[in-house]
Amino acid sequence: KYCSDACRSAHNNRQVSEADELIRKVNRRLKKNRTILAKLNPSGKTTLHKEKLLKEGFDFQYFTHHYVTKDKKEYRFCYEQGYLPLDNDFYLLVKQEDK
Repeated sequence: KYCSDACRSAHNNRQVSEADELIRKVNRRLKKNRTILAKLNPSGKTTLHKEKLLKEGFDFQYFTHHYVTKDKKEYRFCYEQGYLPLDNDFYLLVKQEDK
């Protein structure tokens, strides 16, 4: 089917590369979001306006998981860095504690 082992290997590497490109793109976005949250939240808990996050390049579509409190507040996280929407386009930034 292939002219040589090198051709077969190149073909298979191309297929894997194309399939993994979406995963790499999402992982880059998640890492960037985490970096932005960590930079803007050095103390582990802070409040800031949505514009500040957007100005840094934060993308609200990408997060790793969420946590809903008993009173139905939804925190979204990029790994251990999280945020909670507040009133008037403000966000509470938090760092998830080790369990």
